[in-house]
Amino acid sequence: MKKEVTMDKAFLLGLYETMFRIRTFEEEVMVQFMDGNIPGFIHLASGQEAVSAGACAALQKDDYIGSTHRGHANLIAKGGRTDRMMAELFARETGYCKGRGGCLHITDMRVGSLGANGIVGAGIVVANGAALSSKILKNKRVTLSFFGDGAANQGKFHEALNLAAVWALPIVFICENNLYGEATPQSEHMKIKDIAVRAQAYGIPGACVDGQDVLSVYDEVSKAVKAAREDRGPTLIEAKTYRFHGHHIGDPETYRTKEEVDEWMEKRDPIKLFKAKLLKEFKVAGSELDPIEARILKEIKDAVAFANQSDRPDPGTLMENVYA
Repeated sequence: MKKEVTMDKAFLLGLYETMFRIRTFEEEVMVQFMDGNIPGFIHLASGQEAVSAGACAALQKDDYIGSTHRGHANLIAKGGRTDRMMAELFARETGYCKGRGGCLHITDMRVGSLGANGIVGAGIVVANGAALSSKILKNKRVTLSFFGDGAANQGKFHEALNLAAVWALPIVFICENNLYGEATPQSEHMKIKDIAVRAQAYGIPGACVDGQDVLSVYDEVSKAVKAAREDRGPTLIEAKTYRFHGHHIGDPETYRTKEEVDEWMEKRDPIKLFKAKLLKEFKVAGSELDPIEARILKEIKDAVAFANQSDRPDPGTLMENVYA
């Protein structure tokens, strides 16, 4: 990682802004869901903000990301508009997918998002396809493929890593390991402690990183992106993180204790940790963060208003826009 980039105040404040935007969006989505304004299932990424923010900060604007069912954070970090995202969750015509995709399929190709995916692990092979196109076109674009620890047991994961390794595709596989595959602890669905060791089987680099430390994520992903852009092939990165809420809103969370969740929220909140580092190590004044937070709070409030004021899709158009 280039120190002069990491130490730049505008860059650091940008990381904080992205993380705060993700958290504010997700927490407001939970409020709106509980109030009955959002249909379907909602999977929140509160607690995992540093992974998306740090990883996407290592990309260029025309690079790609592949996402998951817990994909709001990925899209926001890549530059997605929170008003159109909120409208999509509200099932409104102004949403990214005209209110037809919802949480599980939200997409914005204009910022390089290949879309969320309701099928566990399916986004990995889609991301591989984007990386293959970059390889053929020689356009130097890199793809990041986000997925969870549960997806790392899918055949799609192994097939994708093998093919990416054989063809030296410009892709970085990022496992957001929040320790639970839905309701199953990692220790109960795999014998290994570190998913990153699976990279060895395919002859590619693998690395673990603290997913609650945005600068560590940025550092590790930057190196992998550089290697991919230089035609040195893929990398598997495992970001150790934690989701503060259940698998979906309404999850009874009988598989983990309240004490465990409280400890992570108190001691390992990525936003609290980065804010403390900004104030102490980088000498950022609190007065520099206040307007950022105020602006984002207003942005998310406006996003809710935008969604509420938007039209619902006409049932007569149900079969339109089914295919691109």
